[in-house]
Amino acid sequence: MSHTPDRRLIAVVVLVPVLAALALWAFAWPAARTAPRDLPLGVAGPPAAADRMERQLEGHEGAFEIHRYTGEAAARDAVEDRAVYGAIVVTPQGPELLTASAAGPAVAQLLQQAVTRQAVAEGTQVRTVDVVPAPQSDPRGAALNSSVLPLALAGIAAGAVVTLLGLRGPRAVAALLGASTLVGLVAAGIAHSWLGVLTGGWWAEAAVLGLSSLAVSGAVAGLAALMGPAGIGIAGGVVMLLGNPFSGASSAPQMLPEPAGAIGRWLPPGAGTTLLRSVSYFDGAAATGPALTLAWWAALGLGAVLLGGTLRSRKRAGAPAADPREPTAVG
Repeated sequence: MSHTPDRRLIAVVVLVPVLAALALWAFAWPAARTAPRDLPLGVAGPPAAADRMERQLEGHEGAFEIHRYTGEAAARDAVEDRAVYGAIVVTPQGPELLTASAAGPAVAQLLQQAVTRQAVAEGTQVRTVDVVPAPQSDPRGAALNSSVLPLALAGIAAGAVVTLLGLRGPRAVAALLGASTLVGLVAAGIAHSWLGVLTGGWWAEAAVLGLSSLAVSGAVAGLAALMGPAGIGIAGGVVMLLGNPFSGASSAPQMLPEPAGAIGRWLPPGAGTTLLRSVSYFDGAAATGPALTLAWWAALGLGAVLLGGTLRSRKRAGAPAADPREPTAVG
């Protein structure tokens, strides 16, 4: 008597709670441990006053990575170049906080609360200047944060469909490129033209959205080309259970516990979110790193698709052909 049905039943009973626990850990753990960890923050002003401010900030052990600037203009440039998330400028009238809510409203709010609390303890007031504000149509960044999951799902779906339809080699690559291009155009049309939550160059944003989708779909289809259908589940699981919650889209990678922040920066959802912010709100500042990350994912994925198609063709060519003269049993 076969025990296969019993084994399948046990596998389902065990596997479902494990997957649920893994998903809960991946999504709830970073959210519950959100706090600044070496968050880049600038300090500018007279040397003596800036030194005192830096020492006070260093009291938050491990929270901030301090960058010194000569004055307000230099600190403002650093914020606009995405070298820091904010800067404290010490002035005779009191501290002035420069923020960039476009880089992450949650981070800007955290910096404002921390600096204001410290200023109140010293009996001074803080003047806050939002150097690069988030768009009025999305002041809390909710729409941008919500775009991470649909783009990931679109990439996974494209890679899975190409695999399940049996497309191989150049045809699969062409299908992935075409699907990603359309995803980028449609997403830019919705987010920029309709909702107005993206405010940069339309075509640049469409390219970023398309490249983000291609990085995911290429990884899914590439791993499936090398491993078979199981590659869809592995690549899709990595993107959904690690890439999405570790992206730092709702805050910043430096606000996540390690190694979540580091992992998120190297996966397509995190790199795509960072690149989209740079292109849409910061005129492309600090875009090189995430752009290269997405490009590598896309190139490796498409390369794996071509390699898998070549290996499959060679395997079929090397298989012995059936001899038509071989006698066949009848009856």
